[in-house]
Amino acid sequence: MTSPDQEMTRNSRVRTLRVVLGLIWILDGALQFQPYMFTRSFVNNVIVPTAQGNAGFVSHPTIAIAHFITPDIAAWNALFAGLQVALGVGIIGGAYRKRTSVLRAALAASIGWSLMVWWLSEGLGGILTGGSPLSGAPGAVALYAVVAILLWPKGAGVDGAPGAPLLESVFARMVWLALWGFSGFLLLEPANQGRGAVSSLVSQAATGEPGLVHRVLTDVAHSLAGGGPWADSLLAVAMFAIGAGVALGRHPRPFLVLSIVVSGAIWVFGEAFGGILTGQGTDPNSGPLWALLALCMWVGVPLWSHPAHDRLPGAPIGSRSQDEPTLVAGGAHPHGQLVTYR
Repeated sequence: MTSPDQEMTRNSRVRTLRVVLGLIWILDGALQFQPYMFTRSFVNNVIVPTAQGNAGFVSHPTIAIAHFITPDIAAWNALFAGLQVALGVGIIGGAYRKRTSVLRAALAASIGWSLMVWWLSEGLGGILTGGSPLSGAPGAVALYAVVAILLWPKGAGVDGAPGAPLLESVFARMVWLALWGFSGFLLLEPANQGRGAVSSLVSQAATGEPGLVHRVLTDVAHSLAGGGPWADSLLAVAMFAIGAGVALGRHPRPFLVLSIVVSGAIWVFGEAFGGILTGQGTDPNSGPLWALLALCMWVGVPLWSHPAHDRLPGAPIGSRSQDEPTLVAGGAHPHGQLVTYR
């Protein structure tokens, strides 16, 4: 069982994670307010390309939406940007003020919006068209929804803050395993196993970037020329290990640290910071969301990774250990209780 102090600490960390998610939504809204997003180029160069080569249930509604919003793109974009800022403010406000109803409403709206954007604007993150995790697959906005689900509030702790029980469940580990395992699988698809696959992605990420970033990414692309298969295969193995290492729950934290390192490298060299330095990036892409997801799992670790010798035989996680003191009524203790050890 956890003490009140431990519960307060955990709830404080969960609140911080919710605030970070809210701040990322506000950043998304701010990026959506960039001048480029108010032009038809945003529709033609960002939304429409996601429909190319995609399944009909993705491409047809995407093209229809693009045609619908193009005549009034400025008004629609202002609405989209304002909505994303409002989602962030709602999540932060609900988390800080410990208003569970407000927090739930904001998280529910963020999940719905994330899934809609993932389908109608990101083309399901490219998972049906050979998209690579190096460029953002399975889709940054899908990770927003996953994080919101894991941080879903329930009840109120000793400090009045709602907890996040899903972080402490097997569900969280299975979601982690599925996401990292599927990302590794995407890297092994034929489209990502070409000799120039990795160098091409890095070169594309360098397009439009400012001087130093462009030079570094171009040099990295040249150094990886012809090494696509081994680079993607090696990264796929790392992703499989990250997924399984955390899901098994024995020593998850080293794998969580590795996941942050990998996601950081992908964010820099594959996603070029989400293109936010070019004035055309709509969000920071998947790198920061992978890191946030890892921090969510980190908070859940203490409640599902205790070594077996710290628990009574056959007792569930969180039960009292054999050496933990218990209070027994009676005895000569001045407060009427005697501290004994099992």
